[in-house]
Amino acid sequence: MSQNRPVLFRGRHFEDVIIILCVRWYLRYSLSYRDLEEILAERGLSVDHVTIWRWVQRYAPLLNQRLRRELRHPNRSWRVDETYVRVAGHWTYLYRAVDSAGDTIDFTLSPTRDLTAAKLFLRLALSGTSGIRPRVINVDGHPAYARAIAELKRSGDLGRRCRCRPSPYLNNIIEQDHRFIKKRIAASLGFRSAEGAWRTIDGYEAMHLIRKGQIRWLAKGDVVGQRQFIHTLFGIAA
Repeated sequence: MSQNRPVLFRGRHFEDVIIILCVRWYLRYSLSYRDLEEILAERGLSVDHVTIWRWVQRYAPLLNQRLRRELRHPNRSWRVDETYVRVAGHWTYLYRAVDSAGDTIDFTLSPTRDLTAAKLFLRLALSGTSGIRPRVINVDGHPAYARAIAELKRSGDLGRRCRCRPSPYLNNIIEQDHRFIKKRIAASLGFRSAEGAWRTIDGYEAMHLIRKGQIRWLAKGDVVGQRQFIHTLFGIAA
């Protein structure tokens, strides 16, 4: 039986479907690890909350990595902003970008909020868009963005005609989009390490864009199809 399992799950005590169910539920809903431990106990499964945490740390980044090739392309009007995340007792910055339709473009976690962090994030966002470069980047007025965009235009990373548009009003769409991620982070009761935070947020963002309907061929409200899509990504048989 072990030899027939996907390589990612070989050596695991629990079935593939149970592992991914726990990962999926944790990333999608406002549940703690202990909540999931209790839910599984009601169904006759004894799974320690630390085991579920290990599953999330292992499989959440893979989920985000594997679904990228199935995403529809963003449009060329971007909204960029950052929000605060507490990690190991210190505030860090979660940089995020969406397009004008609300589709997630990319995200990163940074210990600083400065020119270097802004440039690194914009380069990351550009690298994942299959050559699609924005015609306008809307920002909240933080001066580091204007300088970062100007430098990226000079280096050729951004088109010469790309505009930096400081307009907090037009950034309402990303402010609203932050809410799902912030809600999940609040339910998680914080992070003890930067690596753990990054791996977990990787999964939050992955489930968020699936929920928003960003998979090209998968309907937004098709929860059964979304489950099957995730199973397919991990090689789990129907």
